[in-house]
Amino acid sequence: MATSDVNRLIDMLYERIEEAKAPALKPGMSIVDRDEMLDLLDELRAQLPVEVKRAQELLSAREKFVEDAKRDVDRMMRQAELEARTKISDSEVLYAAKEKARKIIAHAEERSRQLYQVANEYAEDALVRTEEAVQAALDEVKQSRVRFRAASAERLQEQRAKLEQQPTQDEDDA
Repeated sequence: MATSDVNRLIDMLYERIEEAKAPALKPGMSIVDRDEMLDLLDELRAQLPVEVKRAQELLSAREKFVEDAKRDVDRMMRQAELEARTKISDSEVLYAAKEKARKIIAHAEERSRQLYQVANEYAEDALVRTEEAVQAALDEVKQSRVRFRAASAERLQEQRAKLEQQPTQDEDDA
């Protein structure tokens, strides 16, 4: 409302000056009612501090709003940077964890291959030794059989020889 009062007072001053009569010999000059003009200027002077004060309040409110907005933007930027760092950190941790898991799996697979190879070699060796032991036992059984047959054949011969000799002895006794 005060702005319209100031504008109204300026408009009134402007109208009075335009409506003022020019003296006959001085067309660039006007004659105005001095008291009326001073009254209008006094009213204008009374209204200006109110308008200036309102303008200053608006400027102050604007500056406060701008500062608050800057603080909010700074806070949001810090928060965004923190979140970005956290996400980067999280993704780096995830990448490191995946890489470590990949290495662990590769190591486990290599260890598994080595253990499989060692187990195969051990089993092969054990089977060869078992085969050799069985073969040696089989050879020994064969030799024992040969000896047994030889001994058995020898005893059989001895028995036959004894039997053949016995009737002669019976004949000798008779």
